[in-house]
Amino acid sequence: MTQTNTISLSQRQRWFLTAILMVIAAMLIYSFIASYVRQINDRQEEEISLAATLGIFVCVYAGRFISLLWLNDSPGKNRKLLIWLPIVLVIGLVACTVYGSMLVSNPSAIALLLLVLSAVLCCLSLGAFIKLLRHNIYSQIRAANMVAVNSQAELQLLQSQLSPHFLFNTLNNLYGVSLTQSDKVPALLLKLSDLLRYSVYDASEAYVPLKNELEYLRNFIDFEQMRIGNRLELKLQLEELNGSDLKIAPMLLIIFLENAFKHAKDSADERIFIEIVLKTWGRSLLYSVRNSHGKGLNEQQPPLKSGGLGLENVKKRLELLYPNDYGLEIQEDEKWYTVLLQLKLR
Repeated sequence: MTQTNTISLSQRQRWFLTAILMVIAAMLIYSFIASYVRQINDRQEEEISLAATLGIFVCVYAGRFISLLWLNDSPGKNRKLLIWLPIVLVIGLVACTVYGSMLVSNPSAIALLLLVLSAVLCCLSLGAFIKLLRHNIYSQIRAANMVAVNSQAELQLLQSQLSPHFLFNTLNNLYGVSLTQSDKVPALLLKLSDLLRYSVYDASEAYVPLKNELEYLRNFIDFEQMRIGNRLELKLQLEELNGSDLKIAPMLLIIFLENAFKHAKDSADERIFIEIVLKTWGRSLLYSVRNSHGKGLNEQQPPLKSGGLGLENVKKRLELLYPNDYGLEIQEDEKWYTVLLQLKLR
């Protein structure tokens, strides 16, 4: 009910504004025509001015109705009309000026007829142009809204995939730890509870404070350190962001970190190395994750090129949320896998 009243009120306001503009335009047109008629010393000044003003409005609205014949045509034809109608309008204005001058200097029926025809041409083209231009603008707005709705739906779908994906990978890791190091399971479950609380509840918004996302990364790193133990050699440079108002899409950075731990631990090397760097300057962010991988324990398993669901997910989210505002570079050689993300924050 409230929405309906709001729409009706908006329509009334639009009609009221249109009426005011029409009155102002009518007054200006009437004054101009009356001033012009005085120059040719016509005694029926008021009648002619009033008739001419009404005639102009009739022709403008006639042009709007004529344009309805073209609205269902191809967009290409409508664009051509939006180019040609202003040209016709300018030609008509020039003709009005020429024949108006002729009528003032040497009044004649032919000059009057040509002036009237030129004015009709101007008004018809003006009405048609206004209608087509308005239709074109509304069409672009509807198309943009449709794209926005589709993008929002896709974004919600992508974000809804993150928590199950993370939970699936983490539970697999916990299962492996429970078989060999069952004493670590209680502490890992507590840490997992903190991680899931953020991913399920706190990360439901489109953008979250960067400091919260950074705290989530720290909790995940603690979880992995507890799970991997002394085999991990970690180099960590995470900037402190206390008091910062910077915001970022939730769970955008965790995917690269999760992949780094996942594939580094699959290395056959006795030690695994992971380097994580996060820095900001202004509203820009630099995020780098580098991990060793070497030859996997299962050599049939391909290296992290596709990244599975997680990496494809984050690439699509970057395109939707940060178009032209990010740079993602992924490098891989025989021993190292490096991800470098540059991002303009909200």
